[in-house]
Amino acid sequence: MSTKVSDHVLHRLREWGVEQVFGYPGDGINGLLAAWGRAENEPRFVQARHEEMSALQAVGYAKFSGRLGVCAATSGPGAIHLLNGLYDAKLDHVPVLAIVGQTHRTAMGGSYQQEVDLHTLFKDVASEFVETVTVPEQLPNVLDRAIRTAYARRCPTAVIIPGDVQELDYEPPTHEFKMVPSSLDRRSWTAVPSDDAVRRAAEILNSGDKVAILVGQGAAGARAEVERLAELLGAGVAKALLGKDVLSDELPYVTGSIGLLGTRPSYELMRDCDTLLTIGSSFPYSQFLPEFGKARGVQIDIDPHMIGMRYPYEVNLVGDARATLERLIPLIEGGRGREWYDTVCDNVRHWRDVLARRAGLEAGPINPEYVARALDPLLPDNAIVTSDSGSTANWYARHVTMRPGMRGSLSGTLATMGCAVPYVIGAKFAHPDRPAVALVGDGAMQMNGMAELITAAKYRHLWDDPRLVIAVWNNRDLNQVTWELRAMGGAPSFLPSQELPDVDYAAFARSLGLTGIRVEKPEDVEAAWRTALEADGPALVEFLTDPAVPPVPPHATWEQMEATAASILKGDADRGSVVRHGFKAKVQEFLPGREKK
Repeated sequence: MSTKVSDHVLHRLREWGVEQVFGYPGDGINGLLAAWGRAENEPRFVQARHEEMSALQAVGYAKFSGRLGVCAATSGPGAIHLLNGLYDAKLDHVPVLAIVGQTHRTAMGGSYQQEVDLHTLFKDVASEFVETVTVPEQLPNVLDRAIRTAYARRCPTAVIIPGDVQELDYEPPTHEFKMVPSSLDRRSWTAVPSDDAVRRAAEILNSGDKVAILVGQGAAGARAEVERLAELLGAGVAKALLGKDVLSDELPYVTGSIGLLGTRPSYELMRDCDTLLTIGSSFPYSQFLPEFGKARGVQIDIDPHMIGMRYPYEVNLVGDARATLERLIPLIEGGRGREWYDTVCDNVRHWRDVLARRAGLEAGPINPEYVARALDPLLPDNAIVTSDSGSTANWYARHVTMRPGMRGSLSGTLATMGCAVPYVIGAKFAHPDRPAVALVGDGAMQMNGMAELITAAKYRHLWDDPRLVIAVWNNRDLNQVTWELRAMGGAPSFLPSQELPDVDYAAFARSLGLTGIRVEKPEDVEAAWRTALEADGPALVEFLTDPAVPPVPPHATWEQMEATAASILKGDADRGSVVRHGFKAKVQEFLPGREKK
């Protein structure tokens, strides 16, 4: 039997070490599906319930494995459905390859069924590389270049293969004019800045008395080096949300997340520092960085396109975080005073007390902060945690303590709803021997999470560690937007847009043969977490939480709280409990043991 183009696609993916392709079938990729049958499902075709979920599963797989995520979809609507997941990959700088079908070449340009101009569709999301294979000899170069570009640029790429091309006999490019050969090898490489730039950076850092470090996902491979540098500088370390698992939150100088979803000590760290070092982060909210002119700045990032644009840094070091820090650390002077370091650590200790008190406040029926707080000590040391966008991201950012060996992520830049469940499924394929937990709001669960429970049920037998826990904060409210209306828009909640139906998510999970637990009282929260984490397969645990508990920003002042309360009192449906809970949460910062600032 001759080798078809579709056969060679799968063969080449195997040569690149691809083990899973997340997809959904359609006639635009029938040739590829037939090839999968001939290849005995290698690489494995993982069937999601929707193409967007396939792309997000590929993103989750890539984030937690460090390898290429691959998704596949049919032409027309299937290709369109991939976009949101691919944009998530683009904005969070994740290597993902999309393999997409297209109508036959003979029909292209004829307004044929499901014919979409895929180059125009993908030219932004896959701007680094999108190409259509029109003849067999073109295939290896296009596919190899798409994969190599995805790795090198940390981005999504797209390869489009018309249905009739998939069925052609494969012929490699020949040694002649107008043929483009290809090669497979991808050795690791490291970029480093110049010695002069490193010396200038060291001079700035050595001149600082109050050094702040901000780390993002680009510092993930430099854990030991970041810790060593922080100790030499006596610095505090804040983390962008995508860098939450870079350093352990148990370190006394780690102030936690930064930004609207961040912590008070991270806000204080940036407010009071005189020197800022940013490593592997393009955190966009400059209002949470030091005031311009107040702190000197150095940035390290491997991407020259993303460096030097969030703060007026004096030195921008373009290079791999670990390799750059290895050159920088020998030039750093230690032995500086401890006053700044002690202040940072005191701020962290106080914040932990504040969080504990906030989680202990009464709510009706359950305080959402307590749900995350109760999970934190129960998480296994090798757990993978995903969070959805929405108010659950606040509780993930503040209450989940990252310890050495743990991993965590969310849709950082796109902040798309509905990412946590497909992410956690992708994570289980990346690490089938590790427990994984997804933290999800009821809005995201209704959007697409319930359907992906079917995917979890379908593939549960492939995972060596059976633990996959999906936790739903059921508050019958699109809560993050509700609070944005209140705090930023100065408007009361608009119930027709914000109120959600009350769904029994646990019962739905049980209908699929999964463990399903519904928790209606705070005294049952911890036991429910334990049961879910000890289940012999995927488990869903839903908590009936109070939508009136506010995700108070770390920089909120009494005046801002009063302004928010005034807007709520204009006519918010839940105004009494919202105001009460808001002020109860804020006052925890000013209890004995802390001077008001």
